[in-house]
Amino acid sequence: MLDHIGLVVVDFDKSVAFYESVLAPLGVAVLMRSSSEVGFGRDGRPQFWIYRGASSGRMHLAFTARTEGEVRAFHAAALAAGARDNGAPGLRAHYDPNYYSAFAIDPNGHNIEAVCHSPEA
Repeated sequence: MLDHIGLVVVDFDKSVAFYESVLAPLGVAVLMRSSSEVGFGRDGRPQFWIYRGASSGRMHLAFTARTEGEVRAFHAAALAAGARDNGAPGLRAHYDPNYYSAFAIDPNGHNIEAVCHSPEA
């Protein structure tokens, strides 16, 4: 479980624009903003933060999707926003029988994922 997570990014404006686009299909939006940090979330609570910095390290971030359609929309938005594909949307039963996810590499080299644990009827 994660309460919140933050990334230090080199290209702050590009990263904010990228995540605004990629997270929109998941119902996640900017909830707090300053010149050095942006907090994304839904339901009034920021849980993903981007901080302006001089360097960044590679991380893996898994975002919760409510449906398989949200996973597909996340992946499409990531690629359209300039991410590299790191795993097309699909079932990954080796993690869990209902693990449906997609992966992309963001502009800072972070491996991002959207995952849905509830199969669609």
